[in-house]
Amino acid sequence: MPLKENLLSIKNTFINPNCLLIAVSKTHPVSAIKEAYELGVRDFGENKVQELTEKAPQLPKDIRWHMIGHLQRNKVKYIAPFVYLIHGVDSIKLLQEIDKQAEKNNRIISCLLQVHIAEEESKFGFSEEELMLLIESEELKDLKNIKIIGLMGMATFTDNEDQIRNEFAGLKRLFERLKARNLPENVEMKELSMGMSGDYLIAQEEGSTMVRIGTAIFGERNYN
Repeated sequence: MPLKENLLSIKNTFINPNCLLIAVSKTHPVSAIKEAYELGVRDFGENKVQELTEKAPQLPKDIRWHMIGHLQRNKVKYIAPFVYLIHGVDSIKLLQEIDKQAEKNNRIISCLLQVHIAEEESKFGFSEEELMLLIESEELKDLKNIKIIGLMGMATFTDNEDQIRNEFAGLKRLFERLKARNLPENVEMKELSMGMSGDYLIAQEEGSTMVRIGTAIFGERNYN
């Protein structure tokens, strides 16, 4: 697996050198993560709690672990002691659970609110209306052990680049509108997580600050 060449070619195509590369290591072995780590990668993304909790203890402590998959409330306690950023927060109940587990671990956990921008019904996330209601809610203001630092979105899985661009551009406009508002103390619009292996360049052109790249670095997923 030419991991070094893959990483270099991705970095060389980056339009925004300040955009954070999150290497999505799901289904790939600890050895592959170590190789990427030795090449300078420090941010890794997993989408299953069990895989994340199995891998983390075997790897360097300065890795920043990103939970990028759909997170169930009953699994939050397993990653609360060490997770760096939770990307896919899609309900107030999940935020309340993250807050509760963060308090138990004497931490403030950073989160991104996931917005549903794709056509597929299978993707999770807030609608724009739901997002605005959440931001204005008293329940959100009560949470002292979370910090919302931005938004996350996944574009429709399609070859239509115009559609992907429009979806990302719409999320960026929403991000900018929120940024201009008077937000609660535990909310700051700083990060915009959008873009994966197939569309990270479009995402960067539309203002992404972090991209989640797996296949283009590690090769096809190993489901064995």
